[in-house]
Amino acid sequence: MDSGIRLRKADRRDRILAELRLSPHLRSADLAERFGVSAETIRRDVEALEAEGRLVRAHGGVTALPGGRPDLAERSRERLVERERIGRTAAALVVPGQTLMIDAGSTTLQFARHLAFRGIAVTAVTNSLSVALALGRGGAARIVLCPGDYLPGEEAVVGAETVAFLSERAVDVAVIGATALDARGASEAVPGFAAVKRAMLARGRQGLLLCDAAKFGLRRLEPVAPPGGISGLVADRAPPPDLSRALSEGGCTVHVAEPG
Repeated sequence: MDSGIRLRKADRRDRILAELRLSPHLRSADLAERFGVSAETIRRDVEALEAEGRLVRAHGGVTALPGGRPDLAERSRERLVERERIGRTAAALVVPGQTLMIDAGSTTLQFARHLAFRGIAVTAVTNSLSVALALGRGGAARIVLCPGDYLPGEEAVVGAETVAFLSERAVDVAVIGATALDARGASEAVPGFAAVKRAMLARGRQGLLLCDAAKFGLRRLEPVAPPGGISGLVADRAPPPDLSRALSEGGCTVHVAEPG
């Protein structure tokens, strides 16, 4: 590696993705040499990134996805069983009559669907069109949609107008997702999403993070919240020891979703 300093796993994987934005194809052998790690380490990195839908393996190396990050519809089909379990468990934590903020994402969408299925009467403020539609099908929720700049692939709005709208309101629980979660906290890859999530957490008496275990140990560009900034985590598996310790020290309660 050119700096002579070995990167953390999550940082190395972020660098691989950054390199792909500059070059559409990278050889695995070159990556191993660049980062000063073994071919086996690069293989594991590539397999993990491919499982997340961030790249594809091809011709002794890796190739960037034609459209970049998969959109919401594509992500909603990945790890569906795990997301449904998380959504069901999180919905069971909601008390009728509560006010919520719900951000955009494939796991929060499952949460909204389970709220609707259970017919829980809540008031929900959301920046997600798909979350609003899912809640609306249940008929019990009052739904408040945020204004903002629309991201078609995410079916959501972001931007200064969205953040300002959220900052004028206060709720019982802010329910968010995240692209990654490690001992330093939750982080986000989608431009504009981190600011919305931070605004929601700031205006909720409690903050509930919904995160599947595939995101444990990962770190993305935009910070969302440290472990102490989240009241609860709902996941499909218990976090690894370092993450579990950081969450516990931050006062975050972990809820592990049981198979349905």
